[in-house]
Amino acid sequence: MAGQRLPVLDDSEKIANKARKKRLPSWFNIKLPNAKQQAQFNETKASVKDNKLHTVCEEAKCPNIHDCWSSGDATFMIAGKQCTRGCKFCAVGTISKPPPLDDDEPINLADAVESMNLRHAVITVVNRDDLSDSGANHYKKCIDEVHKRQPNLTLELLCSDLAGDLEALKLLLESSPLSVFAHNVECVPRLDKRVRDPRASFEQSILILKEAKKIRPDIITKTSLMVGLGETDKEIIETMDLIRKANVDLITIGQYLAPSKKHLKVDRFPEPQLYDEWAEIAIEKGFSGVASGPFVRSSFKAGLLLRKTLDPNNNETLPGAYVKVSNQIFENRHHLSPTACEANQ
Repeated sequence: MAGQRLPVLDDSEKIANKARKKRLPSWFNIKLPNAKQQAQFNETKASVKDNKLHTVCEEAKCPNIHDCWSSGDATFMIAGKQCTRGCKFCAVGTISKPPPLDDDEPINLADAVESMNLRHAVITVVNRDDLSDSGANHYKKCIDEVHKRQPNLTLELLCSDLAGDLEALKLLLESSPLSVFAHNVECVPRLDKRVRDPRASFEQSILILKEAKKIRPDIITKTSLMVGLGETDKEIIETMDLIRKANVDLITIGQYLAPSKKHLKVDRFPEPQLYDEWAEIAIEKGFSGVASGPFVRSSFKAGLLLRKTLDPNNNETLPGAYVKVSNQIFENRHHLSPTACEANQ
């Protein structure tokens, strides 16, 4: 901006910045937001701050934050901004004894969502292993309050594994207005111990996803895989098979980027063409929808992926990602009719 002076970097900082740029492949170029996107971003950020909320977009340092917030999607993080687990890939802070849950959070969250021009809201959570139900009852209150205020808004929960507590999962999902229940397996099974907290596992994640579909077959289930953690292409495909056996509907595949030097190093940067191939394979294996690309994150343009899955004729695009949907029709879609989605367009 005119009148602003850029900070002067010393030689060591310049060398470090140059080295970081060299390590990233040529296709990792993030476009700066235009004026309209920046204005929408500022408005969303102000509303989040005013309502004392947190977003995973900010806490996890997502590179897509301007694009999502300007397109009617936002991801809110509830139950605190620090997690009881310490996964080696995640930028969210870790704490062994979090402060108590905020009883006003459901109201504050609904106030924020109501003040924004959103089409789809993702509510994500930190792990709360300190709570007997892992926070399930609190999550339900937040979801219900938002739905009460904005009944036409499609809602997605990116949930923890609830410590494998199936009763807590049942409490959370019964009579829920959710459109999508998401839980991320994060990585291929072989890398669990290297990548995730010891309290997490691929088996436990698959159990939660499988049971969620049994409890509410009308709710779309979703998971996400990161690549660049040391997996092989063969393992990616084998993991897709394991996920489909749990009747998961949607999958996203994206590049792992280390949040800091303290986190796991990036093992590789698959070229964009490989993400396209994975998307084709995912549909062949029976997934209803897939978003695959270097910049894809589990919540990136989540509403768009949902709309395209429900309506294969939807012509919206997902910049920087290969989005493919099948022609599968959900016979029992609860409130997920095209009409409900069109009301939010």
